[in-house]
Amino acid sequence: MYIIMLGAPGAGKGTQADILSREIGSPRIASGDLLRQALEEGTRPGLAAKSYMDKGLLAPDDITIEMILQRLGRPDCASGCILDGFPRTLHQAEVLDRALEEQGKRVDKAIYIEVPDEELIKRLSGRWLCRVCQTPYHAINSPPETPGRCDKCGGELYQRSDDRQETVRDRLTVFFTETAPILDYYEEQNKLSRVNGNLGIQAVASEIISALKASLPA
Repeated sequence: MYIIMLGAPGAGKGTQADILSREIGSPRIASGDLLRQALEEGTRPGLAAKSYMDKGLLAPDDITIEMILQRLGRPDCASGCILDGFPRTLHQAEVLDRALEEQGKRVDKAIYIEVPDEELIKRLSGRWLCRVCQTPYHAINSPPETPGRCDKCGGELYQRSDDRQETVRDRLTVFFTETAPILDYYEEQNKLSRVNGNLGIQAVASEIISALKASLPA
């Protein structure tokens, strides 16, 4: 199956995509990971996307589409995959459909993880990272023993620019403005399932598995 994971920043798409990947044995393809890898390697798409990512904005469609389609062309995606963070715009969704159709394939299911705005802001703006070992912390859910210092190595904790509260609100605005229309796109195709992302991790995972089972032919 080709499965799309949708949800605002902080909704838990990555966590749920990882769980689902292990459950059904399909690779998770995360657009954010592909972009960060391109950035670290200094490739043309990575450098082009950097200025957008630093501001909490979506990378331009042509950059993201190029990387995703290249990744889908690898052998491990021949019989299906889980797309995390793509498509994010209606144009991306349409391009993906055309690319799969050319190979006699299609998107089978789109899962939308719904979380209230204020919960998303709380989740995102509380995240901190260690400058030395990159261990993640959360001001509410998993704070360090010593404020501002990593429990593992004693390194200074910092907050990414796109996790600051003012930037988080901008990211959510971008999401609902540019990405929300694709919910209608998949709903019109009877491929969209909405799950409550405000539950525990395993409860959300169970809802996703149930939604996928319901879409399979008898």
